[in-house]
Amino acid sequence: MAENMHFLQVRCVGEAFKDELIATANALVSPGKGLLAADESNATIGKRLEAVGIENSAENRRRWRETIFSTTGLSQYISGTIVFDETLRSNGSDGKPLRDKLINAGIILGIKLDQGLAPLPGSNGVESSTMGLDNLGKRCKEYYEMGCRFAKWRAVYKISESTPSMACIQENAWSLARYGAVCQEHGLVPIIEPEVLADGHHPIEVCAAVTEVVLRAVYQAVATQGLLLEGTLLKPNMVIPGASWRGCVTSRDIANYTLRTLQRTVPSAVPGIVFLSGGQSEEDATRNLNCINSQAGRRPWAVTFSFSRAMQHTALLAWAGLDANCGKAQEALLHRARCNGDAQLGRYKCAAGAGACRLCESSLFE
Repeated sequence: MAENMHFLQVRCVGEAFKDELIATANALVSPGKGLLAADESNATIGKRLEAVGIENSAENRRRWRETIFSTTGLSQYISGTIVFDETLRSNGSDGKPLRDKLINAGIILGIKLDQGLAPLPGSNGVESSTMGLDNLGKRCKEYYEMGCRFAKWRAVYKISESTPSMACIQENAWSLARYGAVCQEHGLVPIIEPEVLADGHHPIEVCAAVTEVVLRAVYQAVATQGLLLEGTLLKPNMVIPGASWRGCVTSRDIANYTLRTLQRTVPSAVPGIVFLSGGQSEEDATRNLNCINSQAGRRPWAVTFSFSRAMQHTALLAWAGLDANCGKAQEALLHRARCNGDAQLGRYKCAAGAGACRLCESSLFE
């Protein structure tokens, strides 16, 4: 009988880095900490710089990232930072690699590995798949040698009357799992990011149903590819209604639907969930994370944040491209990091009253 059981053996990638992968994944979701997503492409960060009157140049991108990476005390609340390839290869004003500012502060270095989106054949340009699998192993090897210990790959799904299609769901599940397998074979913890976009006028119940289908497909593909679950992290959207929906939901509603969806789909062996903010305001993203972590119910994984705009927005406005404002920008970034760290522990106290920051309440949906 044993001779006929070989086809049932569990395929597992990343055995050479098993202990390191598990240790890194758990370190990234340490209590009271989360991730700073500073991996915007040049085009994306350019939009955000230009929105506050700053030219999108390599020098200004470097200046901004050097400002936030130099924030004193950031490692109290930030366990890891995801960067873009340009940032990884850039030097600071002192002539030393920018990445060293993070590594020397005890912040784990991560890299964005996907190379953007391409139209999914047969979708008339409505749906997309993610590019970047070509030469992925070679890139992972180089990034590991440069000090990276985790990576990120994003797939997107749009809700409409006809989408997401099963073709889109299956294609992106497969590429997310394949990326994860290649990462683990080269020592990088893969953050798997299947984002159900907030575009649309759908209610929260529809977002919950679609997110559940998407996550179920992702973890079926992950199992088929043989990933070491204990050496992975998931970066999903919170379950929220479409940005154009006219109804009202509370943070408690969002927490209930989000936890139910995760409980139904995410294996307990996964060390942590690191939420994207998905266009929520800084305050809403923090408040909803706090509600999820203070909610009664089963949470076998650590639940924390991997925010980009919902971490940097107020800080970028405070900086405004002026070196004289670096201290103000760093103070704003550290404040938001502290708020999110408290939310990870379920003890965040929302800003209230006339002194509350209105900028933090502004929607960041693009």
